Amino acid sequence: MCGIVGYIGKHEAAPVILEGLSKLEYRGYDSAGMAVFDGEKIQIQKSVGRLKVLEELTHGGATMPGTVGIGHTRWATHGAPSDENAHPHYNQEETIAVVHNGIIENYLPLREKLISKGYQFVSDTDTEVLAHLIDYYYKGNPLEAITKVMHRVQGSYALGIIFAEYPDQIFAVRKDSPLIVGQNENGCFIASDVPAILKYTRKVYFIENQEVVRLRVDHMHFYTVDEEEIEKEPVTIDWDADAAEKGGYEHFMLKEMYEQPKTVTDTLMPRIKDNDIVIEELGMSDEEINAIRKIFIVACGSAYHTGVTAKYVIEGIARIPVEVDLASEFRYRNPILEEGTMVVVISQSGETADSLAALRESKKLGHKVLGIVNVVGSSIAREADNVMYTWAGPEIAVATTKAYSAQLIALYLLAMKFAKVRGNLDEGAFKSMLGDLKRLPGQIERLLANKQRIQRFANRYIGAKDVFFIGRGIDYAISMEGSLKLKEISYIHSEAYAAGELKHGTISLIEEGTLVAAVATQDTLFQKTLSNMVEVKARGAFVLAVTNEGNTDIEKAADYCIYIPRTNPYFTNSLAIIPLQLFGYYVAVGKGCDVDKPRNLAKSVTVE
Repeated sequence: MCGIVGYIGKHEAAPVILEGLSKLEYRGYDSAGMAVFDGEKIQIQKSVGRLKVLEELTHGGATMPGTVGIGHTRWATHGAPSDENAHPHYNQEETIAVVHNGIIENYLPLREKLISKGYQFVSDTDTEVLAHLIDYYYKGNPLEAITKVMHRVQGSYALGIIFAEYPDQIFAVRKDSPLIVGQNENGCFIASDVPAILKYTRKVYFIENQEVVRLRVDHMHFYTVDEEEIEKEPVTIDWDADAAEKGGYEHFMLKEMYEQPKTVTDTLMPRIKDNDIVIEELGMSDEEINAIRKIFIVACGSAYHTGVTAKYVIEGIARIPVEVDLASEFRYRNPILEEGTMVVVISQSGETADSLAALRESKKLGHKVLGIVNVVGSSIAREADNVMYTWAGPEIAVATTKAYSAQLIALYLLAMKFAKVRGNLDEGAFKSMLGDLKRLPGQIERLLANKQRIQRFANRYIGAKDVFFIGRGIDYAISMEGSLKLKEISYIHSEAYAAGELKHGTISLIEEGTLVAAVATQDTLFQKTLSNMVEVKARGAFVLAVTNEGNTDIEKAADYCIYIPRTNPYFTNSLAIIPLQLFGYYVAVGKGCDVDKPRNLAKSVTVE
């Protein structure tokens, strides 16, 4: 959840670290800090608040000279945001400094043991336990001390560690939290994510679970938890460095919304060959596809919402039973996975802790797992039996937009592939759907071009207290994502309901002036949703409707209408979500919210 950057090389470390942290602030922004060896001792500077506070405090790193250092931007888990709880953390003699992403589950008994040994704590964090525990085991050999700590601690961690007695080295460790290392002609780097070091190098190494790396200025060595040296191969990152910059847009979120036509094209077109769908990375024969008896889709947040859409699409055209689970529930409910079950795990980052745990549980039970992820080389990508990349490029805004759209496309392709192989989709229907898929990027562009109209409407609801989103079938899945977009960036209370459930309690919350956003793109359910709109309007609600072009009957029940281009009913999520993303964005902007970094949230949820 937090962001880590480290550098050892020929240049001053602090400016490099600050630059890297600026690319990781989406991972946490409660506080930030740096530790730099100045030639005599390890100097630490940290502060509560956004990274700019640390930048001002250190004059852009100028007050912290030295060519080896580590930095951190925090999303608070243990201990409130404060200077004391910010990373890095020292040992008592201030000769060891540690930054940490993750959660140490057994930190309380370890803390009690260390206190009994005379150690004193100055913070409420679980990370300070690591600094003292490394000190406790340190007898002059950093690698030995670190591996002993790895054998003792339980939980997840990515660590950056420097020792005053070894000022020519940085140590990095990983278990269940993302960590990469990179190298160029001027030094070596550690980071939680690629954008932090993309400016400096494209050659990176992905650290696996229970591995340690020792970095020097001109080389690095990798070790197992048993101190055995191992060889690793680098991966070349082919992202455009500009993709991680705002490019003139006010916010990353707005930029990423406008990248959705390209994202959809990039995920879609390489998998359409000779008017057929070819998913080579699926790694399944037609016989194996025909043998599927059930699919479990496991995900969190917006990725879960794409899974809800996929349930309707896969069951509708491929006729395979689908169960959609929140990853945080799946891993603890002892799910029944019968023979012939396929598990699909969806995650933008590929590092989502609960989704990763669900993947491991599924594999332990002997079931094939397909990962749908955006980040190449991420944990889910490496551990799944097969991986389907969405190729959305770096997504910096905490609230996902383009990665969500790319996940939808991947799932449409999967559903159509399965349906055709299993004989549930004839050639005519298949070609028609393929044509609709190819038209989606242009249709999304049309909707984005209509932003001013949505912006004017959003300005009317800056002061809203409660908003309800309703829909049926796929429209309910769209409503769930539209509601999430609004609440996570504008802080307005918002809920999504299956429209048919309104009269089973929720309609009691509708009062004069309440905004109800009704999504009605499914023609077979249109009249049913229309009647639900009439019900809430009769109780004083102001009704915003999102529907297909030509459905003008909806104007009788709606106060404001947004029309989307016609497409196959199974693909309407890809279009209807665009005005809802824009609505949430402009409400948040109008309220003066930090759209890219909403409070209490982080981009990659790598802790439970």
